[in-house]
Amino acid sequence: MEFNLEAGKHLYDECSTLILPALSIGNVGQLAVDLLVASTKAERVGYLDDPNVVPCVGNDAYTPTPQGDLALPLEAYESPSSALTLIQQRSPVVKGMMIEFAKNLADFAVASGKKHIIILSSLDFGRWQTVDMSSGLQIYYLSNTNVDGSDEKCEKLGWKKMKEYDPNQKLWKYLSTLAEGNVTQDDTSPFEDDLGEEDYYPSLPFAAMFSCFKAKGLKVTCLLCYCSEGDNIPDAFHLAEAACNLAGLTPDTFKGSEGGWVIPFSWQSVYGPPPDMSLF
Repeated sequence: MEFNLEAGKHLYDECSTLILPALSIGNVGQLAVDLLVASTKAERVGYLDDPNVVPCVGNDAYTPTPQGDLALPLEAYESPSSALTLIQQRSPVVKGMMIEFAKNLADFAVASGKKHIIILSSLDFGRWQTVDMSSGLQIYYLSNTNVDGSDEKCEKLGWKKMKEYDPNQKLWKYLSTLAEGNVTQDDTSPFEDDLGEEDYYPSLPFAAMFSCFKAKGLKVTCLLCYCSEGDNIPDAFHLAEAACNLAGLTPDTFKGSEGGWVIPFSWQSVYGPPPDMSLF
């Protein structure tokens, strides 16, 4: 992975917290990062070139006036006022290369002096075994602060630890082995036919990223929410607000119209153009 700094831009030492998405159902993590980039007025400082990410190109996602800036698969944004670095990922990882991609991201985080990594992702609502909507949308977390994945700060914020995390479980242990680079000829990869229900969560992208950042000695926190495919903008607001709470930011201070949030320009066409009313 190569980091390409844009002309006239530089990285800010005070931006020691890195927020990035892990692609999953509903693209909630990506939508949340979009919301954070727009609301914190973060500027693009460069892009990451990684052979493990599918190439893509698109229009500027944040500026309504055409500037000729193209959106790329992996972009880095920084907001010195919020002390945040944000990475937006717009295309998937090549099949079978998730661990290598996560290792490259971890190397970038270390090289750029990041101290705390916040991963935003989503989980399949269909696999939520105990549905309790009495308290509304719930944030789940996974942290490397303690061996069991718990974190006192996250608990004080009212979030629940992802109960499916077990560092001694077969696939979680295998991820750690890969992330630490300790694979030997005696280590064998779990075959897909052998995977059970307990292996679903560690098979997701956020788990590989969590393991690789952890292996580099970085503090890493995954913020997760359950969702289904469809209009997941409310979930993105919820996840972005959780990220702000963890980073010590107050969304009300953002200069937007939606409770302080600034709606990304690209969201105007996230579900395509409006219908042709002449048809009705």
